[in-house]
Order: sequence, then structure tokens, then C-alpha cells
Amino acid sequence: MSDSIEYCTTPRPVKRLIRLKEVQNRVGLGRSTIYRWMDEGKFPRPHSLGGYAVAWLEADIDSWIDKQITF
Repeated sequence: MSDSIEYCTTPRPVKRLIRLKEVQNRVGLGRSTIYRWMDEGKFPRPHSLGGYAVAWLEADIDSWIDKQITF
């Protein structure tokens, strides 16, 4: 009787949280514009990390950037 262990070899997508400074650098907007656009529904909302700390999913920011690019 042999015991075999099966491992999943499919890589899982990496979900990365990024803080405000990196979001600002990636999108080229200031803090007040980001928060105003969030209130207007024009920018992704961050996720709470606890207390007053928040971060955005990198994929949400990447998607937002892709939608801004018009050809």
C-alpha cells in the first residue's frame, strides 16, 4: 500500500495590495483627486487593513489604468 500525495501545480494568481503612495505614482494623480474621484465613482475604492490603514488591490488599479487608455 503506497500513500501518494497530489500537489496542485497550477500557479495561483498573486493578489497584491498597494498603498496610496504607490497608487499615486502609478496613476499620476494626487491624494485629493483620488479620494474625490472615489466619491464620484470614478476610481476604485481601497480595502481596509484595520484601523485607518487602507490599500488597493493592484489588479483594480491595473484595470482602471487600462480603461483610461483610449486609442
